[in-house]
Amino acid sequence: MKVISHYLEVKPKEEVPGAAMREVITGDDGAPNFSMRVFEVAPGGSTPFHSHPWEHEVFILSGQGTVKGQPGESQITGGSVVFIPADEHHCFMNNSQSEPLCFVCLIPIQGACSLP
Repeated sequence: MKVISHYLEVKPKEEVPGAAMREVITGDDGAPNFSMRVFEVAPGGSTPFHSHPWEHEVFILSGQGTVKGQPGESQITGGSVVFIPADEHHCFMNNSQSEPLCFVCLIPIQGACSLP
């Protein structure tokens, strides 16, 4: 077992204005299969609409927003869970004017990449 510090101690990457990602568990930590990332999307912000060849499992920690995918849009709030299949275009939008949208995203190690 490896205990890793508080997620806020991990330097965020902000490749898209208003969307910060912290890679809190990666292959560098000895994880052989999955990478865990924590995202904070600023009020009114969004991750880019994109796709990639791996799935996402997402747990919304706090805030409110919309997840947009090929089948349409769904509202999300703290406690929501989202599954994004491989190759599906998607993005996360923060609908709040005052609080960040925070979520945990798990992806396969081979999918470890830039946002999101």
